[in-house]
Amino acid sequence: MTSRAGTPAQPSDLIDVHELVDAYYHRTPDMTDAAQRVVFGTSGHRGSSLDGAFTETHIAAITQAIVEYRAEQGVTGPLFVGADTHGLSAPAQTTALGVLEANGVHAIADEYDDYVPTPALSRAIIRYNTDNPGEPQADGIVITPSHNPPRDGGFKYNPPHGGPADSDATGWIAARANAIIEGGNREVRFAEPSGVDSYDFRGAYVDDLAGVLDMEAIASSGLKLGADPLGGASVHYWELIAERYGLDLEVVNPAVDPRWSFMTLDWDEKIRMDPSSPSAMASVVARAGDYAILTGNDADADRHGIVTPDGGLMNPNHYLAVAIQYLYAHRPGWRPDAAIGKTLVSSSMIDRVAASLGRRLWEVPVGFKWFVPGLVDGSVGFGGEESAGASFLTLDGRAWTTDKDGILLALLAAEIRAVTGKSPSELYRELTAEFGDPAYARVDAAATPEQKARLGKLSGDDITATELAGDPITARLSHAPGNWAAIGGVKVTSEHAWFAARPSGTENVYKIYAESFRGPEHLALVQAEAKRIVDAALG
Repeated sequence: MTSRAGTPAQPSDLIDVHELVDAYYHRTPDMTDAAQRVVFGTSGHRGSSLDGAFTETHIAAITQAIVEYRAEQGVTGPLFVGADTHGLSAPAQTTALGVLEANGVHAIADEYDDYVPTPALSRAIIRYNTDNPGEPQADGIVITPSHNPPRDGGFKYNPPHGGPADSDATGWIAARANAIIEGGNREVRFAEPSGVDSYDFRGAYVDDLAGVLDMEAIASSGLKLGADPLGGASVHYWELIAERYGLDLEVVNPAVDPRWSFMTLDWDEKIRMDPSSPSAMASVVARAGDYAILTGNDADADRHGIVTPDGGLMNPNHYLAVAIQYLYAHRPGWRPDAAIGKTLVSSSMIDRVAASLGRRLWEVPVGFKWFVPGLVDGSVGFGGEESAGASFLTLDGRAWTTDKDGILLALLAAEIRAVTGKSPSELYRELTAEFGDPAYARVDAAATPEQKARLGKLSGDDITATELAGDPITARLSHAPGNWAAIGGVKVTSEHAWFAARPSGTENVYKIYAESFRGPEHLALVQAEAKRIVDAALG
């Protein structure tokens, strides 16, 4: 059967929004089913009302738990609330605001009842707390499942540092929310959200961009730019950015539809707003030749996709390497010892760029939360993930956002093109000429729940192999070198290649990330060897 990946969605692919919302309000979760309990992953609680995993019951309980958690932590300032364009986001926001109102929390929503990108909410928290030193600190709630399919909802808490909550916080909130649900939500306070204050997330974010990017260089270049919000929360932000800074920028598709009927299907024939996926971005890539830089964002605009006329859709790893090389050469206001932050499954091209720049590499586990301390104190200038999420400091070396910012990284591509006269794709080809051309891929391998549990607890000492695809093994890691936090799996490296294995949180598989500077054939050997090494360690 021919795959439909990259082809336009058909009516049979679309959700029934009325059915989705009805299930949100009327379905009661079955707490004996683990899939219907509150579980915070790296990006909050996610699920669908159609599966009983994201309902009014869940959101009321989670919000009540957040109210109690922030009180326990002494957080008494305002709480910013924003939501994306998913069909479940608006109902969840209404529920959350009602609980916050009843508990006397000073909630702040968008002044124009607009969608709020994740980076705009993170920016608002940082801006408020910076402008009000010594006063009660603000925090926030972001209602989004990011790039997940239209049937999903998501709910995330950002404490006063502005970024994703750590596992201690999310574990406490999830446990408390589940206890509240098991008690029939009798402990939830609820009132009509009539006393909610407002804030111009969009205006404040767009105004502040001149402090983190060379917007004058972009404007004076006259470059023809395109931005596709992919039906997400950034849609009105791009309009204002073009107007405020005088850019020749077209919002390629300003449509918002909670069914995402205009999308092309992702690799698995699902509608998924992933700007790093060639299949999901097929309609955007088709217009690559129309713009000097064309970009895409996911539903909450925390991820970026960069499309160039000469290279098409860039691999996220490739763009991160280019962005790092450019930024550390064009940000004299950053600390001279500001490190380069990367997750341990990001390309080791970044390692080679960092070495050439004479900068310290700060390698952490998967999850943007690990970059937060370094971005807050300026000791890390840039933090990025292989999944097309990153942020970096302002021109004068202060925190911009402590959550991923897809709008920022999209505009950076325009700055790079304007200042260097070269596209990010062209600059990456120069990197490969200097450092080699790595082959990178991620594959899945079958694993039972018991094997996944063992993998998550493996030590580097459990790996007995001495070679990786013909080369001596140089490191066997179960903790990240940057902060020595457990990686929830293992990473094995040699001089020319590496692999990392981590259990999937949703499927009976483990993920193998691998890269080789000896080409695709050697990469295939590394992947096969990785599976053999891990399977042996798992018994």
